[in-house]
Amino acid sequence: MNNISNENVPHFGSEDLRLPDELRQPLLAHLAELKAKYLKRDWGAETGFGDRPAMVVIDLAKYWVDPTTKIGSDLESVVESTCRLLKVARKTGIPIFFTSLDNDPEDPRPQKIKLPQDASGLFDLDPRLNHQTKEPLILKKYSSAFKGTAFLQMLAALKIDTLIVTGVSTSHCVYATCRDAVESFRVIVPREAVGERCEIMHLVNLLDIGIDIGDVLSEKQVIHHLETRKN
Repeated sequence: MNNISNENVPHFGSEDLRLPDELRQPLLAHLAELKAKYLKRDWGAETGFGDRPAMVVIDLAKYWVDPTTKIGSDLESVVESTCRLLKVARKTGIPIFFTSLDNDPEDPRPQKIKLPQDASGLFDLDPRLNHQTKEPLILKKYSSAFKGTAFLQMLAALKIDTLIVTGVSTSHCVYATCRDAVESFRVIVPREAVGERCEIMHLVNLLDIGIDIGDVLSEKQVIHHLETRKN
């Protein structure tokens, strides 16, 4: 069960976007109650893994993981969890994909986020991820890794049936990718390996993913499955 408790309070994000201490406990209690009520309605049960998983790492680049950038925040724990999952994914041989932004300063579309004019290096992947040349890097113009890219076709060609989604941000690119993925794949989200700058947005969207889209599991549960599954 994807319970929400004190141990699930995020240890990442931006200090100015964290929940006030006096609101945290009531909110966590309310989210746990909501989850229980959905389960009583037979809504939100876990779907489990399929036979052919792949992993995608969403947008763990300097622009988002460096707290000194205007939109960045402290995401050390998310990067570290993702690195542990990557180590197991590589060891067990499942396909791995990465995404980052296809930044085009001349893009005429209205943008909710003002991107920097000089973006040199900002959208390069965090070197700690140890991105391998054989692991496709998908440069996207939209929140979802699927929209306007060949990601779906890549997964289909490999006969993937389960997508493990990690990275940032829970309420934006992670959520959009999960929402599109569930049309064709089982979706697994390792709780410690996703995050963002805003605590309440993370908690609420993670709950929504667990209720309506995929399975929100612990990092240990995902690693255990990968290490013990039959190839």
